[in-house]
Amino acid sequence: MLNSCVKLLEQAANRRPDKIAFEDERGGITFKELRDHAKRLGTRLLKRHTGGIQPVLVLLPRSTDVIVSFMGALYSANPYAPVEADIPEARLAKLIENLQPGQIITDAEHLAKVTPYAGDAAVHLFGEAVSGEIDEGAVAGAVNSVIDTDPVYIIYTSGSTGIPKGVTIPHRGVLDFAEWVKETFRFDEDTVLANQAAFYFDNSIFDIYGGLLSCATVKIVPQRLVMVPSKLPDYLFENEVTAIFWVPTVMIGVANSGALSSRKLPKLKTVAFAGEVMPNLQLNIWRREHPDCVYANLYGTTEISDVCTYYIADRPFEDNDPLPIGIACENTRMLILNEQNKLCGPGEQGELCVGGSGVALGYWNAPELTEKVFIQNPINTRYGERIYRTGDLALYSEDGLILFLGRRDSQVKVRGNRIELGEIEAAALCVEGVGNACALFDPEKQEIVLFVGSAADYNPRKFNLALKPYIPNYMLPGRLVTLRELPLTANGKIDRVTLRDTFINGG
Repeated sequence: MLNSCVKLLEQAANRRPDKIAFEDERGGITFKELRDHAKRLGTRLLKRHTGGIQPVLVLLPRSTDVIVSFMGALYSANPYAPVEADIPEARLAKLIENLQPGQIITDAEHLAKVTPYAGDAAVHLFGEAVSGEIDEGAVAGAVNSVIDTDPVYIIYTSGSTGIPKGVTIPHRGVLDFAEWVKETFRFDEDTVLANQAAFYFDNSIFDIYGGLLSCATVKIVPQRLVMVPSKLPDYLFENEVTAIFWVPTVMIGVANSGALSSRKLPKLKTVAFAGEVMPNLQLNIWRREHPDCVYANLYGTTEISDVCTYYIADRPFEDNDPLPIGIACENTRMLILNEQNKLCGPGEQGELCVGGSGVALGYWNAPELTEKVFIQNPINTRYGERIYRTGDLALYSEDGLILFLGRRDSQVKVRGNRIELGEIEAAALCVEGVGNACALFDPEKQEIVLFVGSAADYNPRKFNLALKPYIPNYMLPGRLVTLRELPLTANGKIDRVTLRDTFINGG
């Protein structure tokens, strides 16, 4: 029985020591090299460890060094907390104040950024920290002290109060999830994954631990290529990638670029996506150009170990048909609850809730916030069973599949009409020439603002006429903003905060 996620690395290093585990632009690192570097780092961390669980903050550029740092933290029996290298200093200060890390791993370039906020935390430069000796006894003792309900990582998400929330995930949830990934997608030693997700984004858990358990090779896609979708098929071809798990915005960009028709990908077998709604129009382009791939629509939130439902899209969908998020993953329970905390029947809309091994332990150093959304399962009155309230709306179709309806907080009322902003976005993507779309609500003007990414210069009135076959008149946007490209976050998602600040709050 495995108690720590780092034992997945141990198994891989014993089985295939000289196989490339992760590869970035500088080159690859084998499973044995990854294990040995991580043990050296773990030894160094243990020398400065003062007892108890003390998170290790990792602030490094996107590279194999980040993976070594994660594994090094686990060898010291502590969870890691990844943050982006270009994190704003104000956010970093709030994050560290909440996390109270015992130790920090960074590099010379970012040392000055971290130092003012480090407090009592020991700060290590990565290059120095992996150059020492390994204390096998100390490392083994630390790893064996872990139990599978201890935290493996803490990933921070935006909080409505302006203070980042540290989602704390247990080893058991990640171990179960990695097993599900391997079995569902039949990953093995021949699998080559192309990692698009940033390592401070929970979608990367699919690549990291699914890859380790399968003894697969993970190629870390350069960020500059993620921002140029037309070049991504060439990258997949040249690296003989067999599987991807990407956010839909990146997949949309690839589909809209036309590059899929000119670059065939004979090695690609698995195309999974999550993080946003995947439009059928672009999904059908992928399916048409590469019909032999398995296409999987996955759903999850940061508050679980990456993914909790899946749907294998084995048929084409009409542009405005809902794409199901499917059924629960193994060892996961999905509930759709109405406002009275009763189970919804087929076709009845309610809040999607998750139970099972992947549910987070809660928010780090935020017990009151934890209690609000990690609650006792109201359907189970006989023993303690925690579930997470996602804040997402969903319903069961007649054939038992879950349909995602959008966020509760993206549901707005305009002139008494309840409107899902995601439905407007889906309709906009059906208009010829639209590459991407984002709908926001301006509460001051009480109007919907629709942002579309397109090279075309749309007339707002004519654009609304094009939307009418898909949505009723009361859902038509009051304002249209056309941009050549919508801004993206480092995760590859549409940057809704920038759009709101630039065109609504500031406009």
